[in-house]
Order: sequence, then structure tokens, then C-alpha cells
Amino acid sequence: METVLIVAHLFIVVALITVILLQRSEGGALGIGGGGGGGLMSARGSANLLTKTTAILAALFFATSIGLTVLSQLNNESSSILERATEQTDGNVTVLDALNDLSGEDSTGLDLPVPETEAPTETTPAAPSQ
Repeated sequence: METVLIVAHLFIVVALITVILLQRSEGGALGIGGGGGGGLMSARGSANLLTKTTAILAALFFATSIGLTVLSQLNNESSSILERATEQTDGNVTVLDALNDLSGEDSTGLDLPVPETEAPTETTPAAPSQ
């Protein structure tokens, strides 16, 4: 199902790019289409058709994008690494140790010493200068 949606999404993207490039330029843009007035449709009629086609393709683009996001979330059964770590912790194991175990790294020799904290000394606030 996801593959079909991806292929449809790609077709919509190519069609959207094509329709945007066919629109008449109003100065500075690519504006491949537009040209002379001897065609089947008038300039106003083709502009309306291209505008409506662009709007429909844009809506389909957003719909397929949202559909792909929903499908990827339905297929995703993994939880966050913190949730898995807290499920595996005992009373003796900290979350950081469990995260190290989950990552597969050997934490021997990597433990940094914890600095000892001193009791804060009381200081009197300085008198405001005038």
C-alpha cells in the first residue's frame, strides 16, 4: 500500500511541476507556456484551467503527503529510547546505565568522577553605593 502511495505521490509531484511551469509568466519567472493567442483557448481560459489544475494537484499532494505520514506512523512500533531504558531499570540500575546497555557500548573506563560539592558560603550583600 505504501509503495502505491509513493508512486502516486511522485506522479502528482511531476504533474504539479509541469503545470506550474506551463503557467504564464508575469515577469521574471520561467513561464514556458503562455505564448500567442492563436491556440484553442484564450489566455484567460487557459489561466483559469491551469489555476484549477494546480489547486487540485496541490490538494492531492497534501493528501498523499499526509497519507504517507500516517502509514509510516502505523508501521512504526518502536518507542523512544528513554521509554525502553526505564522499562529495563531495576532499583540498582540508573537510566544512564540502561541507556549505555541499550546502545551496546562498554562504559568501563568512561565513568567520570563526580565533583564534590562544597556547602555554599554565606555572603553578605554589598551595600548599594550612592
